[in-house]
Amino acid sequence: MEFSLTTLGTASARPTSGRYPSAHILTVGGRLFLLDCGEGAQMQIVRNRISIARIDNIFISHLHGDHVFGLYGLLSTLSMMGRTTPLHIYAPAGIEKIVNSLKELFGDLMYEVVIHNIRCGEPTLVEEFRQLEIWAFPLYHRVETYGYIFREKVPPLNVYKPAIEKFNLTLEEIARLKEGTDVVRVAEDGTEYTLPCNELTYKPFLPRSFAYCSDTTPFAKLSGWLKGVTMIYHEATYSSEFKELAKSNFHSTSQDAARCAAAAGAQKLILGHYSSRYKTLDTLLEEAKEIFPETYLSKEGMNFDIPLQKGDFSSEKKF
Repeated sequence: MEFSLTTLGTASARPTSGRYPSAHILTVGGRLFLLDCGEGAQMQIVRNRISIARIDNIFISHLHGDHVFGLYGLLSTLSMMGRTTPLHIYAPAGIEKIVNSLKELFGDLMYEVVIHNIRCGEPTLVEEFRQLEIWAFPLYHRVETYGYIFREKVPPLNVYKPAIEKFNLTLEEIARLKEGTDVVRVAEDGTEYTLPCNELTYKPFLPRSFAYCSDTTPFAKLSGWLKGVTMIYHEATYSSEFKELAKSNFHSTSQDAARCAAAAGAQKLILGHYSSRYKTLDTLLEEAKEIFPETYLSKEGMNFDIPLQKGDFSSEKKF
């Protein structure tokens, strides 16, 4: 199953000639999730040959303009395309005013916009699908702001085929083993014996996860909330030279992002949301990599894949 991030915009509040405001597409299986919707998001979606019609869920971190101004164009285009299926928007309270202002000024939409107001003080499950859970968690910015974690659900265990044949496992026993339960049998002499689940099964793959941390200043709880996340996108508005400015503006440096990823035990860190003062981003990357080597710069149009991680299958398992 595909699990990847496509960056559409990497600018902070002020866009530059080469950077668009915040917007990203997370692809999980056949689902597309739009993360923030800065100005020009729909143009970037088209430019990167992503199907606008396949976007059913939009997750907004907060209601600053560089994260929501693209909603007007995107919602209007979807209506002109004849969309009839509902569009779900997850965002802090106040998003209704933005959507309603569009309807009042330019006419009603051809489809329903379903608003999910996010409000939580710790990681909270806000949506789930057959193979995916989505959690919201608070960030620390000037206004009410949230990040999001997308986690694959833990898959059922697989039973080794040789074990099925050797122990003549029934369908009911196989089902119990896949659920993680030992199989208890009764021998002909009336004694009980156990077929241990941990010896007859294996994990088909390790669940992957992605965390989206937009505008935030560092705070102690964040890395704990992100513990074990496979890949993190974290804003990196400034270099260490401007750490005091970052603090006063409730933003992070690239070193702050790297420290968070290291403490969380992540496998990969993606930086973004760069200040317009930076013509090149070498300093941001270098400072982060000193702390967390697996750091990468996001740039418009770049794709970051989270490969499928194999489970604990052993071809040499004997029964």
